[in-house]
Amino acid sequence: MSVFKLKVNNEIKEVNVAPDTPVLWVLRDHLQLYGAKYGCGIGQCGACTVLVDGVGTRSCMLPVSAAEGRDITTIEGLAEGDKLHPVQEAWLEHDVSQCGYCQSGQIMTAVGLLSKNPQPTDEEIEAAMNGHICRCGTYVRIRKAVKTASQKL
Repeated sequence: MSVFKLKVNNEIKEVNVAPDTPVLWVLRDHLQLYGAKYGCGIGQCGACTVLVDGVGTRSCMLPVSAAEGRDITTIEGLAEGDKLHPVQEAWLEHDVSQCGYCQSGQIMTAVGLLSKNPQPTDEEIEAAMNGHICRCGTYVRIRKAVKTASQKL
């Protein structure tokens, strides 16, 4: 066990865990941040995606030892008080979520995309969102929501 200082949602948090503990389990089990979901555990489904230094990252694959000193943002850190992030607003506007399980990961990837590419094409959106598995199949609404959010930023 080791003590790690993590910057999560602009707050410094200390956790005492094994160095190879995935960030997903640190967030959920130690910091009580449940937005990132466990899906596959092998980085393929995207349900656990958070932003690390602004880039969508599969937190189930990132050991806590590699996260120290980096800026981690979870779905809980997007809204500013009662004001939702434009991507969250667009998700509601387009009624993207059905079961909702994958949506926090999808939203975090969309936020990361729009921070680097504020006006993506449909092809760029699809490439960025590729690898996220949504069993409800709301991919068309996801693309529309990303386009709408790009106009609000």
